[in-house]
Amino acid sequence: MNDPQPIPQPIPLRQRLKELLAIAERLRTEAQWDEINELEIALASVNREETPGQPIRRNNAAPADHARPRGNAPPQGKKPFRKPRKRSPRSGGVV
Repeated sequence: MNDPQPIPQPIPLRQRLKELLAIAERLRTEAQWDEINELEIALASVNREETPGQPIRRNNAAPADHARPRGNAPPQGKKPFRKPRKRSPRSGGVV
């Protein structure tokens, strides 16, 4: 009888990008460059679908367990910023 041929599994995006990046830049075709650009856009962190339990961080926001200190106190181990004082002019005659 007719044996159904197995359907080829699609190559994962990261694996395909890795294969394309392995080709020397000067040897890549325009189609390969276009595919690299499309894969990089698709794999960009802002374009990924949210996975349950792993929210996407945007704008370099610090995670909740790394909260910033509040108030005017400097972070531990650092001195507060002081505006440098101006030097008084030297006294003396005209040279």
